[in-house]
Formats: sequence, C-alpha cells, structure tokens
Amino acid sequence: MKGSAGLYSLIALMIAGWTGNYIAGKIALRAFPPVLLYGMRISMAGVLILPVYWWERQRLTARSWTLRDVPQLVTLGLFGVALNQFLFVVGLSRTSVAHSSIFANLSPILVLLLASMRGLERLTGWKLVGVMVALAGVVLLRTLDAGPQGEATLAGDVITLCGALAFSIFTVLGKPATKRYGTITVNTFAYAGGALLMSPVTLWQSAGFDFRAVPFSAWAAVFYMALLPSVICYLIYYYALARMEASRLAAFSYLQPLLATVFGIFILHEHVTPALVVSGLVIFGGVYITERAR
Repeated sequence: MKGSAGLYSLIALMIAGWTGNYIAGKIALRAFPPVLLYGMRISMAGVLILPVYWWERQRLTARSWTLRDVPQLVTLGLFGVALNQFLFVVGLSRTSVAHSSIFANLSPILVLLLASMRGLERLTGWKLVGVMVALAGVVLLRTLDAGPQGEATLAGDVITLCGALAFSIFTVLGKPATKRYGTITVNTFAYAGGALLMSPVTLWQSAGFDFRAVPFSAWAAVFYMALLPSVICYLIYYYALARMEASRLAAFSYLQPLLATVFGIFILHEHVTPALVVSGLVIFGGVYITERAR
C-alpha cells in the first residue's frame, strides 16, 4: 500500500480493530470467566507476536537486550501492557461497552497529569481547563448514567480507569526504554512474560471448565482479541506514528467511543441514554481541549 490513502486505510483498520475489541470482549465473556479469558488472550498474543519479534530482530532496528535488561523489560511490559489488558477484561465484565470505551480512552488526561507531576510537561491554563472539563464529565457520567439494570457498575468503571492509568504510567515512565529497545521488544516481553506468569492461574481456571460447551463465536472472539488489537493494531500504530505527527494520530482515537457505542447498540443491543451522550461529549471535549493546548 502506497501513499496517504494506504496509510489512512491502515489507520482505519487500526481504529476498527481496537473498537471491535470491546465487542469481542463482551462476546467472549458470555462463555469464559474474566481471568481465564485474559490468560487465554495473553497466551495467544504471546505466541502470535513471536514471529513479529524475530522479524524485527533480523532488521536490527533496535538495540539488542542482555540478561541484565530482562527485569526492566518484563516489569515495564507487564505493567504497561499485561496489567492494562487484564484490568480491561475484568472491567469490561462489569460495565457496558460505552462506559468501557470512554474510561479506557482517558489516557491523554492521565498522561498529562503524570507527566506534569514528574516535571516533564507544564500544566498550562488551557490544559488545566481541559482536565477539569473531562473530570466534570466523568462525575456526570457516574452520577447520571448506569444503563439499564445497572449494567455499567461503579466497580467496572473504576477497574477500567485503573487499566488506563496503568498504561499511562507505562507511557510516562517507559518512554526511554521503549526508544532504546523498540516497542515490539517491549510488547513481546509483556505478552510472553505475562503468559508465563499467568500460566499457573490459567491452568487453575481451566481445570473443570467445560471447553466443549464454548460456542465458535466465543473462540473466534478470543482469537480476535489476541491477534488484531493486541498485535496487528499496535504494529499499525507505530508504523503510522513514524509517518505523521503524534497529535494527528491521537485524534483518530476520539472515534473509538463513538464507534464502540454504535457497535454495542447494533451487535449487543446495549442502550444509550441522553446522560451517556452528554457526559461523553463533555469528557472528550475536555480531552480535546487538553490535546489542542499541547
């Protein structure tokens, strides 16, 4: 694929892949308990990313790591990727697709706050306004909208927000290591290391579980979660990041909550309330102000 048309086609695939992760997660959670689903997903992703890692190693685009680097790589990867995805799955099991997509996409606000606390970025007046507007939207969302039968629980929203916080901490603290070793290396350690550490829990969760009763749709959803959002979308993201400004690429992420909500309505028959729409607009209005003020 050549030119801007090819690049934007890849970005569209990336956004669709990440958006579909919410729907696939809900479908998979109908058949699997959250912890088992996470263990299976990260194990599959660990296997699927290995060929990509060896391909990158052949190209020698990143500094080679040594045994002394392993603890740092594993810690960063597990904290930024594995923990983020674990909290995403557990949070999704306790909230709606719409709420999950909104809280998961608060990372720009969290990254700004963490970076300013470390003195890496200055919290200007307009950035502060954006933060306050976004936080006001969060309060509105939790106060006014819980969805039918309370499907969007406070626990699910908080867990999802903690997942976004984990990724934000990784973004701020792990940037030097990511530049040094490469994103594929860090992600490989995250998935492979996470799969190894989770293996006892995954095996324990598998004991006595009737896998024969799992429908094909749930298996397909797990494979989708392991392949597209966990591996392919990350590769597209870093490919696009090397070819356009980070702010322009980040702007496409605003489409995820909208698309996830629409997919949730038509595929999962979730309901959207006026409070959800208003709160979501306020939140992403705050995120937009913050991003524009950078």
